[in-house]
Amino acid sequence: METFDPSKKPKLNKITGLLKKSGVIAVLVIAIPVIGIGSVYNIQEQEQAVLTTLGSAKTVAEPGLHFKIPFIQRVQKVNTTIQGVAIGYDPSDNQSEEADSLMITSDYNFVNVDFFVEYKVVDPVKAVYASQDPFAILQNISRSSIRTVIGSYDVDSVLTTGKNEIQSRVKEMVMNKLEQHDVGLSVVNVTIQDSEPPTAEVMEAFKAVETAKQGKETALNNANKYRNEKLPEATAQTDKILQEAESSKVQRVNEANAEVAKFNAMYEEYSKNPEVTRKRMFYEAMEDVLPGMKVIIDGTGKTDTILPLDSFTGAAGAAASQDAGNSATGQNSLGNGTGERTGNDGKSGMKQSGSGTQSTGSQTDHGAEEAAE
Repeated sequence: METFDPSKKPKLNKITGLLKKSGVIAVLVIAIPVIGIGSVYNIQEQEQAVLTTLGSAKTVAEPGLHFKIPFIQRVQKVNTTIQGVAIGYDPSDNQSEEADSLMITSDYNFVNVDFFVEYKVVDPVKAVYASQDPFAILQNISRSSIRTVIGSYDVDSVLTTGKNEIQSRVKEMVMNKLEQHDVGLSVVNVTIQDSEPPTAEVMEAFKAVETAKQGKETALNNANKYRNEKLPEATAQTDKILQEAESSKVQRVNEANAEVAKFNAMYEEYSKNPEVTRKRMFYEAMEDVLPGMKVIIDGTGKTDTILPLDSFTGAAGAAASQDAGNSATGQNSLGNGTGERTGNDGKSGMKQSGSGTQSTGSQTDHGAEEAAE
């Protein structure tokens, strides 16, 4: 039987103390890393974090590495990227949900309309603590606003021309209601994904209408293209015509000014020597009129005066003068034209021609000069 040795008792106490110290150290070795890991958290670029101390939201942490007090502070991360909620269809399989998509228009027609509402978190604290489920609130507000807006438009507008306006009105209405509920969310965009009649026959009719409208747009685009091609050419032609008209105006004005200057110069000479100027004008006029014309030579006076028969007597008078001349003296040729030399009978024939022209030498000269004046 082994007997108790009092000398061995201190050794046992020593071993017990070492074991206790080792346990404490082991606990500390395990606890320190756990506490260290729990006090550090990282926020991603597309996130923000709500930091609460003893249940009370204090700060919003931005992306990056942050520290917290373990067991006292908690972190609630919030996605701040643009997200979306589908109204009227299931985005996972793209199947229509008629309970949400079937609506009534202002003209009492049924349509299936699918919407996609894009939103983002603008206030993380309110998004986490202002309501139990802010995203459910967003869905309910979107459904209500969509039905209100669709009910104020006729079926043609919903299916064809009014989509952009409907989207804008739905977005505005949802934003106003979200501000009233103050749940930390904001609408970014509202889009009509699809809108169609509930039956195939009506759908085909509306497709035909849409095709006709597209044809109209194509025709308008072609017309605008043609106008843009032809307009520069027409403008250039207009400018050319205007320039030519301006040039012609300047030319005519210059010609008129020249004529006025010529007339003034002639009038000045006439005022100085009326008789000389009158005769000169008469001779210049005869130079322009007589070449190539039928004439009568009247030799009864001291000088032979040549008169343009057609200018004074007309065709009938010329024929009568020719017959009278033939019976009295016969015919003679003068230059390239045909002339008639007459005596007193020829003079009488000219008086009967109906033109009232005097054929004597002095009378003819004076009458022609008066005509020239």
